[in-house]
Amino acid sequence: MSDYLFTSESVGEGHPDKVSDQISDAILDAILAQDKHSR
Repeated sequence: MSDYLFTSESVGEGHPDKVSDQISDAILDAILAQDKHSR
């Protein structure tokens, strides 16, 4: 008998988490484009 529970999560296209990731990536790219030492 198994003593653990397996779960998983997937994020579909257009999901708010994916949209948030795209926005934060775009902001980071814009900052890095202006200041290469901002990392």
